[in-house]
Amino acid sequence: MVMRSRYDVVIVGGGHNGLVAAAYLARAGRSVLVLEQAAVVGGAAVSARVFDGVDVRLSRYSYLVSLLPDRILRDLGLRFDTRKRRISSYTPAGSSGLLIDNRSPAATRESFARVTGSYREFEAWQRFYEMTGEVARAVFPTFTEPLPTAAQLRQRVGERAWAELFARPLGETIEQYFADDLVRGAVFTDALIGTFTHAHDPSLLQNRCFLYHVIGGGTGDWDVPVGGMGALTDALAAAARAAGAELVTGTEATAVSTDGRTAEVAFAGAAAGTVAARYVLVNASPVEAARLLGEPAGGKPEGAQLKINMVLDRLPRLRDTGVAARDAFAGTFHIAESYDQLEHAYREAAAGRLPTIPPSEIYCHTLTDPGIAASAAVGGSARHTLTLFGLHTPARLFADNPEGAKEAAITATLTALDAVLAEPIRDCLARDVHGAPCLDAATPVDLQHSLRLPGGHIFHGDLSFPYLSGAADTPAQRWGVDTAHANVLRCGAGALRGGGVSGIGGHNAAMAVLEETADRRPGNAG
Repeated sequence: MVMRSRYDVVIVGGGHNGLVAAAYLARAGRSVLVLEQAAVVGGAAVSARVFDGVDVRLSRYSYLVSLLPDRILRDLGLRFDTRKRRISSYTPAGSSGLLIDNRSPAATRESFARVTGSYREFEAWQRFYEMTGEVARAVFPTFTEPLPTAAQLRQRVGERAWAELFARPLGETIEQYFADDLVRGAVFTDALIGTFTHAHDPSLLQNRCFLYHVIGGGTGDWDVPVGGMGALTDALAAAARAAGAELVTGTEATAVSTDGRTAEVAFAGAAAGTVAARYVLVNASPVEAARLLGEPAGGKPEGAQLKINMVLDRLPRLRDTGVAARDAFAGTFHIAESYDQLEHAYREAAAGRLPTIPPSEIYCHTLTDPGIAASAAVGGSARHTLTLFGLHTPARLFADNPEGAKEAAITATLTALDAVLAEPIRDCLARDVHGAPCLDAATPVDLQHSLRLPGGHIFHGDLSFPYLSGAADTPAQRWGVDTAHANVLRCGAGALRGGGVSGIGGHNAAMAVLEETADRRPGNAG
């Protein structure tokens, strides 16, 4: 492809947010160039055949979809489907376990009674998630609108919910609603995904993370992408190209300069050069944006998760004989995530030690979308994927001895899983053509190297409450995508309402550009 010397918009980074922005802007008649340093677009929202000779499409880095607004799908005419999970979660408890069945409140109620000894915690669970559901319906629609003020959002959610989710440490709210240690942990885990914190953190980082995990789609549901996460990237790339955007891979942006009206992006790859633009949208972390601009980076984000992808010849048997493995693994399978266990693991990691029993959770996509492994069968049965997301494993634990600490973390995490199984998970792993077990792991250090996530932080930095906390004098400020430069905008997870597979950062950056140029026609232009 031969690039032009100048575009209306140059987007640095071809992750899903960059593709969303490209599609909106190109449909509105803007000339758009996307520069992606990798060989393919998609960033963390990709599917991959990770193991030689094993035909399974793993959603390697990002797994489930919740925060992607239907509005973006409609506006861009995307052919992309998700499927609901019948089982919300399973949490082992000795020889039993708590099974949350979305289709059967009665079965869920009885499961609570078996584990906790009464129906009280189930009733508290219903009250709590009725409250978060009301917040989701009030807050999520604002994510594709200019930012509300704190007062406006407070009015939308109501005083009670504001106090319980926005104003005081989440631990106080959870302890007010629930008495059981296991149930408290099942609730609190949503405050820790990609975030290193504790229940009573006065900064309310746990509240911010929790909010993003319970408002998606106005329901808080986390759904399985049909065809794997790469299906979304494929649909977005097709939409962007069809609208006229140019997507160039294997080309790395190396510097950005601007006088506030015209910007210039230097790049390297098969050919090196520069390209001018009226606007530059940076679909990379704020740390990376600062590097490109030659500015101080500010804070140093730190990721805190261990990711393990596995392909199994069969699902493992459970110690809990009252629940079928297909049901337990169909939702989010919690491991060592009681309230006390989460707190103990946090304190160990904060002291610089790998948690003795690392908490984690597992998703089995093939139980909801068998198609991603349909051709990978053994003994007449399709194989299964297990994707494990480990908590409280901050980057600092891997700094001095990355490989040794990684192996220790894998061993400790799988040992914790084995403790709730009737057979070792390693006995269930498939083998690749070389005879090696199908297990692939990544620490925060690995994610920094492979995806350029600062400190391995999957959100590019700590999440923020989704309301204005400063000036709103420009479209970029109103949409939460501003930088210190008028024509350089954030459009990735580092945007104010970024994080997760949502496309919201890309949508909002595009809206800011179109508003600035007085031609905002989402979904209709082109």
